[in-house]
Amino acid sequence: MENWLVVSETTIIKVVLSVISIFTVMIVITRINGLRTFAKMSSFDFAATIAIGSVLASIVLNTNQSLVKGTIALACIVAFQSIFSWLRRKSKTMQHLISNDPVVLMYQGEIFYENLKKTNVGEDDLIAKLREANALNFKEVYAVILETTGDMSVLHGPDHQSIDKKILKGIKGWPTSSSDDTVAKPNKNSNL
Repeated sequence: MENWLVVSETTIIKVVLSVISIFTVMIVITRINGLRTFAKMSSFDFAATIAIGSVLASIVLNTNQSLVKGTIALACIVAFQSIFSWLRRKSKTMQHLISNDPVVLMYQGEIFYENLKKTNVGEDDLIAKLREANALNFKEVYAVILETTGDMSVLHGPDHQSIDKKILKGIKGWPTSSSDDTVAKPNKNSNL
């Protein structure tokens, strides 16, 4: 119990120097790689951000860890993230292997419960996101999309005619149309 409450001056100095050093390394890495280092553009970016946090914590909290080893680990994670980002941009196959597809959860005021189930999203989570987006009623909600990052995008407003078709590109989970008036994926001939 005594070790938990008491810290030596040497340990305090090591922690402070570690924080300053690692913070400086992260600024340099971010300046070289850009702000995308911490962006959640894909599930891979999210995993990289968690890995970076884990490395940072182990370096700062474990005073026996080498700063050089931690710096190399951080640089490798960011380099790996950059390579995967480049591969994802250059190859559709890699994009499908690395990233999840966005999924429609709600369209023109109708909740797609099957897609909620497939994506493990609860109706309460969806409604909370609608409140967060200041949607006042279901009729104003054009679409709710579960993005590749796990975030939900809410497209709403009184006028759905001005939505660009490119915004809906690549979204999965549109129900097929049938005689029972279920919603079909908007096509290029529909008025968006």
